[in-house]
Amino acid sequence: MNTKTLSQKALDIIDQYKNFKIGNAVCSIPYFNNRYKGLRGALRVEAGKGSPKDIYEEIEQISFKEKININSFNSENLKKFLVDNNIGIDCSAFAYYILNEIKGPIDKYLSFPYCQGIIGKIKCKIRPIENTDARTFAHNKNSKIIPIKDVQVGDIITLIGEENNNERDHILIIYQIEYQNFLPSIIHYVHAVAWPTDGEYGHGIHEGKIEILNNEKPISEQRWIENNLINDENYTYNRAKKSRTELRRLSWF
Repeated sequence: MNTKTLSQKALDIIDQYKNFKIGNAVCSIPYFNNRYKGLRGALRVEAGKGSPKDIYEEIEQISFKEKININSFNSENLKKFLVDNNIGIDCSAFAYYILNEIKGPIDKYLSFPYCQGIIGKIKCKIRPIENTDARTFAHNKNSKIIPIKDVQVGDIITLIGEENNNERDHILIIYQIEYQNFLPSIIHYVHAVAWPTDGEYGHGIHEGKIEILNNEKPISEQRWIENNLINDENYTYNRAKKSRTELRRLSWF
């Protein structure tokens, strides 16, 4: 069985979010949902769009103001500190940083079809990370649908909510693929997400896999496994069933 994986630099970006470190404390960066929390300010880190470096510097600033020694954090209270201070990453920014490491800078290529007016379009070009969401990645100006048999690491799976669907748009990054007889047999993905069962502090960077049962069927009709839960027990899979779920490749890859 052959396996393909993202470059080490791209995997390092994933690890920096999944195993964020301060001193001896390690935790997953929480999922940030600005639909409910709103934008706190102009900085990326205040809107769920920060890089690991941005997040570290924000922790330093808040800790300094509150007279907290950052070396006193353990893994549990570090995660609590991040959540309580609304520091986290949303799914599209997490995807952006990974994709940018694979073949960046992607802001040179991105189109912003949902930015309205001259001012809006300028704003999106000046601040691409803040204005790139899952729907932007899923637009035909930025990506194209591909068949499962052609999937590559660095491809994306987009879950776009329908008009009558309250679920948010979402995006998964494919970071590893296992092949059997030269065809993909297992797709490994990673994403920033909050499952309802994660509670207040359990959300963040999740990994899952999709076992390919039939290359001719849509990605949403394969076997999805995450947190050891399969298909209907799997929250991500249930979101995929309710959404317009597509396997896509960025147009310039």
